[in-house]
Amino acid sequence: MYEEVVAAASQERGIFPFPAPTGAGKTIAAGGFAVHHAARHGMRRVIIAVPFTSITEQNATVYRTLFGDANVLEHHSSVDLDRLPANRRWQRLAAENWDAPVVVTTTVQLFQSLFDRRPEAMRKVHRLAGSVIVLDEVQSLPDKMLLPILSALRHLTEYFGASVVLASATQPAFFDLDIFRDLEPREVITQPQPLYDRLRRVRYTWRCSPKPTLKQIADEAAQEPQVLLIVNTTGDAGKLHGALAKVWKHNGPVLHLSTRMAAAHRRDILDKVRELLNADLPVAVVSTQLIEAGVDLDFPVVYRAMAPAEALQQAAGRSNRNGRLAEGRVIVFEPADGNVWGTQMVYGAALETSRAHIGPHGKDPDDLDALRTYYKARYTVTNLEGSGVGKRIQDRRAVLDFPVVAKEFKMIDELTVPVLVPYGNDVERNSLRNRLRRADHIEPWVLRRIQPYLAALPTRLAQQAVKDGKATELLGDLYEWHGTYHPNRGIEFTYPEPEDDNR
Repeated sequence: MYEEVVAAASQERGIFPFPAPTGAGKTIAAGGFAVHHAARHGMRRVIIAVPFTSITEQNATVYRTLFGDANVLEHHSSVDLDRLPANRRWQRLAAENWDAPVVVTTTVQLFQSLFDRRPEAMRKVHRLAGSVIVLDEVQSLPDKMLLPILSALRHLTEYFGASVVLASATQPAFFDLDIFRDLEPREVITQPQPLYDRLRRVRYTWRCSPKPTLKQIADEAAQEPQVLLIVNTTGDAGKLHGALAKVWKHNGPVLHLSTRMAAAHRRDILDKVRELLNADLPVAVVSTQLIEAGVDLDFPVVYRAMAPAEALQQAAGRSNRNGRLAEGRVIVFEPADGNVWGTQMVYGAALETSRAHIGPHGKDPDDLDALRTYYKARYTVTNLEGSGVGKRIQDRRAVLDFPVVAKEFKMIDELTVPVLVPYGNDVERNSLRNRLRRADHIEPWVLRRIQPYLAALPTRLAQQAVKDGKATELLGDLYEWHGTYHPNRGIEFTYPEPEDDNR
């Protein structure tokens, strides 16, 4: 696969879909394509954007090994100091300039900058010209923003000398949309389905009718010495973790992962999981979907709450990832007592469309024809090109109304805010917090150094926590947590959800 990818790098600049199954080595192959393509065409730099901070850190480590520490800049979201009161605006952190041969960032950082209008957010945008832009896990791009995103990518390739690589195990059907329809995709893998067939590592089992409860899933998973369980909301993850910990049959830990935990806490858990798996010792992990896209773990058995096709295949990529078994097992279940409203908020129409095309009465998620049919139906159901916020943004771009574009463009529907939590080195954390509280100039390194101590909460939950006396506003949109921080699950704070409204 790597040889074919590098050979494809000699093609002319353009947009390159790169489908390859999970665990096939896309991170290194995409980097290989990018540097060979850049060298072939005299291009300026390689910019790799991934959907989650955890993968940013993981991929940046890989690329530093390949290209050298001095050549790789890792840049992702930080505290938004632009929200400070007017009399303290001078404290804002200057945006990174992306002046490096290889930049590893998040898709949020990349596209929010591209559609912003503030100088500090836009200082790095000129670096996109003449660059190879690798969008890893491209299936994670939000449907609502696809029109402006794909339009911008097309403009970058047609007018600014860039090339774009769309890397994913679950390649979306972007070239079936009108915005790409007359473009000729430049193939990286000419015949991907045989590659998927040769690297098929799992067998799917469907537990959707009758629907099991989370406790039943916990009782069943407790029999497995090494097992990963992925659910759709932090609330479901907390419930399932608690249920599994009570019935776990093995002499090993039951661990938890979600954004309610500090970044350092999540890294410590992932390191512990890898250590136990490598030693072939018992371990169970209950996680939200943050674990399924690109995180390098290898379990024999994975349970996945029902989700869109791309999420199911990404979860399957955590089972038998290294091909050490004849086949791994992926059990897809529909929890009878799961958070229906929260799941709907996360996935929207994509979930129902997936049920119609993928599942016990359809095809497996790694059937590329079924996957393309699913994506086309999903885009039709949501009327992606005919209405919605993406269409409004395109209309405003057409008349150069960039203030409205900047206001409307949001990569994340429900914005989260960073929350300083009591985890890790107390002395360093308190020192950093005190530096943030001081009225003099805040050095950029302080905000970078504090990242490992930050968890995330939806804005509405953080604001509610302040009202309840469980948090305080620290600086800009940064909060400090004063409530319970569970040693296994991080921030534990519930908020009454709206009625399910029969959804």
